[in-house]
Amino acid sequence: MPQISQLAATWASQIFWLVVTFGAVFLIVGRGMLPKVQATIDGRDRSIAGDLAAASAARDAADQAEEQWRQRDLAAREKAQAVVADARQRAARATEEKLAAANAAQSAQVAEGEARIRDAATRAGTEIEAVAAEAAQAIVQRVAGVEVSIDDACGAVKAAVTHG
Repeated sequence: MPQISQLAATWASQIFWLVVTFGAVFLIVGRGMLPKVQATIDGRDRSIAGDLAAASAARDAADQAEEQWRQRDLAAREKAQAVVADARQRAARATEEKLAAANAAQSAQVAEGEARIRDAATRAGTEIEAVAAEAAQAIVQRVAGVEVSIDDACGAVKAAVTHG
């Protein structure tokens, strides 16, 4: 094999060029490109960490704002409930006052109506007694042929009504 016999003659030059190539690659990549890539990665890591910190701070601020809103909402609800309760009490008092006034007016009207009925009943009783006395006077005159005075007839009607 001719390639194996040439190996000894070219071995030193291949090792030399291998070391030169790897050295050049190491210098170009290791000293030139790698720091730039590492700086980019570090910058990205710092940016992500900053974004996460900002997001955490924003979440904390949002939580605080929500808690403040809940407290204001609770205070507003309590105030509204107090206003509603006060309005209900005022309405109940106003209703009771109106109801009392209406009851008083109605009681006055009932008392007035009862007084008118008593007066009418008294007048009707008086008129009935007068008519009954006249009728009794006429009946006695027709049946017995005796003349009776109106006062005697009224007295007889009253006695008959009273003894019943």
